[in-house]
Amino acid sequence: MSGWAAPPPQAQREIGQLIDALGRSGCEFQRNGTWYPAGEARAHLQRKYDYLRKRDMVATAEQFIERAGTQSSMSGRAYAVRCPGQGTVPSAQWLGARLSAIRHATP
Repeated sequence: MSGWAAPPPQAQREIGQLIDALGRSGCEFQRNGTWYPAGEARAHLQRKYDYLRKRDMVATAEQFIERAGTQSSMSGRAYAVRCPGQGTVPSAQWLGARLSAIRHATP
């Protein structure tokens, strides 16, 4: 026994696509009051996902959004996403919209 279980394949695929979508988005990610470029945001969420996986704390893309993509686990402050030509939105909203798009694009 490895000590932790990986999320189901579909969840792993969706979470990977969410993380990649943020990394490719050209948007900025606000964490603890500071704005970070998409690449740094991608790396941050990947680290949080890896942490959750090791502790068997994420089994769905929704859990990933809730537990890794919504707020700082250190400060409790909500994350936000700001894309060129668009307003600032809570990261949970942005990630939720991407998840919906991923699911509607996948047969």
